Amino acid sequence: MLDRKLIRKDPEKVKKGVAAKGVDFDIDELLELDTRMRDLIQETEKLKQRRNSVSKEISSLKKQGGNAEALMLEMKNNSSKIKVIDVELKDIEEKIGELELGIPNIPHVSTPPGTCPDDNPEVRRWGEIPDLPEKPLVHEEIGEKLGILDMAAGALISGRGFVVLRGDGARLSRALVSLMLDIHRQQGYEELAVPYLVSRDSMIGTGQLPKMAEDMYHCEKDDLFLVPTAEVPVTNIYRDAMIDGSSLPIAVTAYSPCFRREAGSYGQETKGMIRVHQFDKVEMVKWTLPENSYKELEVLLDDACAVLEALELPYRVIELCSGDLSFAAAKCYDIETWAPGSDRWLEVSSCSNFEDFQARRARIRFKREKGAKPEFVHTLNGSGLALPRIIVTILELNQTPTGKVRIPKALVPYMGGQEYIEA
Repeated sequence: MLDRKLIRKDPEKVKKGVAAKGVDFDIDELLELDTRMRDLIQETEKLKQRRNSVSKEISSLKKQGGNAEALMLEMKNNSSKIKVIDVELKDIEEKIGELELGIPNIPHVSTPPGTCPDDNPEVRRWGEIPDLPEKPLVHEEIGEKLGILDMAAGALISGRGFVVLRGDGARLSRALVSLMLDIHRQQGYEELAVPYLVSRDSMIGTGQLPKMAEDMYHCEKDDLFLVPTAEVPVTNIYRDAMIDGSSLPIAVTAYSPCFRREAGSYGQETKGMIRVHQFDKVEMVKWTLPENSYKELEVLLDDACAVLEALELPYRVIELCSGDLSFAAAKCYDIETWAPGSDRWLEVSSCSNFEDFQARRARIRFKREKGAKPEFVHTLNGSGLALPRIIVTILELNQTPTGKVRIPKALVPYMGGQEYIEA
């Protein structure tokens, strides 16, 4: 949620920021309602002041034996007007609240301009792509030959977009989660285990609702949502909280399965594990002082890249242009690994700074010192990492002429000393 004072003070900046994200939103409608609301507040305050004054006059007249009927009628009329204004004020405040939830965060000044992924500049690259056969196999072929990937069983159980990992595939997934959490703990993140069902308030707080309601799995009876990412339950542990500023930055990490209908992407990339409706992911979340959030974003990015380097997976970092940013992000980096069988770069992490956008929605504040004025924290998060595409790139990059797949050295201890996956 944007600061309403910013919208009032510099509406053109907000309009340009919203337009840069390719969002069609009528800021003027919100400003008109806001102006009307403030006029009504002033009017009702004057009526209440007059009511208090008249009340004293009536009391004085009655003590002196005077006639107070005219003043009593005026007070009655004032009370009626106040009631009418209060009803209109409540209606306007609800409308403004609904509109505010639909305004995206505006891009940071350092975010490159652009309208689509083709405009995203590459800012970093690490590692070399190994020599592979002329026509490397795609991950679903490798997985099926090794007996570790069962798309048919996933479709039978749940439908298209679900997968069953078997044997060493399931072990590989579990090993990856353990390695990632251990790396992030060593980087200074506190490990959390969080609920996988969250409330509507939690989803609103991090910006998934109302914007992305169509992509969420929702239990109507309990009004609970399956988490689309651990970002939601983790960020909301400080909802409505006042944090001691001396404790910032706070950094935590958590594993969760993630559930996304991806309604807008139906029919796209449905083969294999590249786009699925349920997947595992390790998340990193930070709460920071506003002045330090962009420095912490770079640290967060490095922490995510460290996992890829431990796994010996070549990667590149791209900076998202304004038109490719998510609804809530002010700045974002995507990390991509190369999948030779699929012949493409695959996103495995997004590292974002939301500034105070989520904090305003979730009412997460801090005080720099005792007695200081409350301020909103800045929130950041990053995937550390998302598993399906990591498994894809491990299988495709580490395939051998004999059909076996080499397990990255960092994972070998988590796989009980096993160095290869073979049929």
